[in-house]
Formats: sequence, C-alpha cells, structure tokens
Amino acid sequence: MAMVSTSLVSQVSGPKSTTATTTTTSSYSSLFSGLRRSCSKLESNPPQSLFHHVDSHLRLSSPRKGCRGVVAMAGSGKFFVGGNWKCNGTKDSISKLVTDLNSAKLEADVDVVVSPPFVYIDQVKNSLTDRIEIAAQNSWIGKGGAFTGEISVEQLKDIGCKWVILGHSERRHVIGEDNEFIGKKAAYALSQNLGIIACIGELLEEREAGKTFDVCFEQMKAFADAVPSWDDVVIAYEPVWAIGTGKVASPQQAQEVHVAVRDWISKNVSAEVASMTRIIYGGSVNGGNCAELAKQEDIDGFLVGGASLKGPEFATIINSVTSKKVAA
Repeated sequence: MAMVSTSLVSQVSGPKSTTATTTTTSSYSSLFSGLRRSCSKLESNPPQSLFHHVDSHLRLSSPRKGCRGVVAMAGSGKFFVGGNWKCNGTKDSISKLVTDLNSAKLEADVDVVVSPPFVYIDQVKNSLTDRIEIAAQNSWIGKGGAFTGEISVEQLKDIGCKWVILGHSERRHVIGEDNEFIGKKAAYALSQNLGIIACIGELLEEREAGKTFDVCFEQMKAFADAVPSWDDVVIAYEPVWAIGTGKVASPQQAQEVHVAVRDWISKNVSAEVASMTRIIYGGSVNGGNCAELAKQEDIDGFLVGGASLKGPEFATIINSVTSKKVAA
C-alpha cells in the first residue's frame, strides 16, 4: 500500500463535503430511471417499464431498444474515446503510433484523447494532430514541491495536457490509492481547470458477491464529495476483471452498470449533471467488440488500453460512434 508521510497532512487531509449520500445495492434492486433521452415514437407509446428488476449478478432481463433514426446516447455530450498507453512505448514506437493516428480518418463528432507515459508527453504533444488532445495518467493532490516521483497539475498544464486519468484500478489496487485520496486529486485537478477521467469499477470477487453497485457507488461518492464542478468530468466504468484480461463485459453487463451510475448521479448530485456527464466503458475494448458496446444507450464512449497502442485499431474504436446511429 502507498503510504503518505505525516508531513503531508496539510495536503492529504481536508474537510469532506456532504453533498452526496451513499446509496446501497438494496435500494437499487428496484427500477432504474436511467435518464435516457426520449424520442417522439417512444413518448407516444411509452413502455410500461424500461427495466425489470436485476439480480445480484447484474443480469438485465429486459433491455430497451434505442430510438430509431437518432444517436442513441443518454449523455448530452459528444462521444468520448481515450487511449491509455500506460507504461508502454519507446521514442520510436510512439513516433510510429503518432504517424498512424495523424493519417487516420476520424469521425468528427468524437472527443479523442491519448495518454502517453509522462516522459513522452512532450514528444506526442509536438507531433500529434491537434484533433487529439493529451491526457496524463496521474497527478498529485496539490502544488508541486518536495514530492519525489510525483507530477503536479501545473506541470501537466504547462506541457499542454487537457485531461488526467484518476482512480484507475492499477492505481487503486497496485499502488494502493484509496477513494478519499483519489477524490482529493480530482478536486485539485478540476480547481486548476484540468479535466478528469474518473475511473470506477469492481474486482471479480466483488461482482461474484453481488457488490458491483456498492463498490461503484462508493467510488462515485468519493468523487462527488470532493469535486467542485462536474463540467469537466468523464466517468470511466472499468470492471477490474476485464482490464487487460481479454475478458470483456457483455454489452448488457456494461449497460446495466452505466445506467445505474447515471441514476446514482441523478439522485445524489442532480438530474442535470446526470444528463450531461459522459460515462464511458473500459476493459479489453478492441476493434472487434467496440461496435456492439457502442450501441448501448448509456455507453458514451471508451477508455482503451492495449488496443490504443495500435493506430488503425484505435481509429476503428473511435469511429464506432457510427454504431450509435440506428437505421431509420
């Protein structure tokens, strides 16, 4: 576990907000409201129920079809695709990847970011098309100083980063960052006008124990208690058991968690924030499964790991936004 020196108490500790309340799994065994956009055809003949009850293993018994002839997306923002390069790459391999991305034809209605290792951010920023923004993979909880191995939000902004990934499972379960610590990072990044990709997700044993909602909602509460605004927040649901394992959540499994998270935001923050916040999916997303996942109404994009290291495949994932458009 990562330990924090007592000399850092002034930065690590701080008052907790009480703006959000914890919601347990039991209260979510009832119907989800979801906050989906409606269309005239559905409004003229609304279904009696969008969802039936879900059991502890999160099986959705009655999926809802999207509106025909519209972009089937619950969030009100653009489709969002991020590439998390993690601790991969060399100067040469990254140069090749950037060349592939620069030559790719990308759909216009998608926000795209890539997250290189810190040491290559400047290289990527100076050679990558402006069409794609840069995200960092981590940031410190306050201003820079005597914090060996850390990187500050101010430094990230200085080299052109627009986003930072926070709360990734590898930071939680390998490095040992807890919910409160991650929340503080998010609060500081947003206070300095750096957008955050806020990651949540359950371990395999937590899903098998029927605790998926409990875990995700607790992680969401830590963000909600800390962030000053939701304007520059993208939520990334990444079931830990699907990250880098080749096992991907089914479209239905991902959708049911996304709609539950959106419902949690509606109840604990506001309906407006729930509608505008993009909730993206991560966990072994690739060029072969992205289209089916993208069709789900509450999946507003992807956070991509290994497949983002392959330029043509990452472009395919970005362009899966076209799957949102249901044929009339």
